[in-house]
Amino acid sequence: MLMRSIALAGLSTLAFTTAALAEIEVHDAYARSSGPMAMAGAAFLHIANSGPEDDRLIAARADVAKRVELHTHIDAGDGVMKMREVEGGFPVAAGSVHMLKRGGDHVMFMGLTGPFEQGMTFPLVLVFEKAGEITVDVTVDLERQDAMDHGAGQGMDHGKMDHGSMDHGKMTHTE
Repeated sequence: MLMRSIALAGLSTLAFTTAALAEIEVHDAYARSSGPMAMAGAAFLHIANSGPEDDRLIAARADVAKRVELHTHIDAGDGVMKMREVEGGFPVAAGSVHMLKRGGDHVMFMGLTGPFEQGMTFPLVLVFEKAGEITVDVTVDLERQDAMDHGAGQGMDHGKMDHGSMDHGKMTHTE
């Protein structure tokens, strides 16, 4: 009985140590939608991993939408950027920052439960392989202009975005 208790204590210490090695911080979280009647929106943020081990963002949850997925944009080669769900999530290497930004990787909200109104905030749960769940407050900023909005040929032309090719049937996350 004593040996079993010692073994269980050792396992719980190992689990705690592994989780502690993934030192994840989230900065500059904001969200946008295309307008008050939009059924979809997206969140952008910076994920910093100051720990000695790589980690991976594997899922996200929020009550502001029926579905929340991790997405990226892919150039289809015909001048049209297509959004795709990223199965397996986004890697966050040790000692690095992974940027979720407009025209790139982002958190996608589909089937918004209400409009994204300027200045509102909502909680977003980010699920990491090693760090576990981290909840961040996301502020809606419909007026924000990112670096991608400047210069010809830079960023993404939302007029040429193919939303119809998204596969909405592959959401994977744990609750």
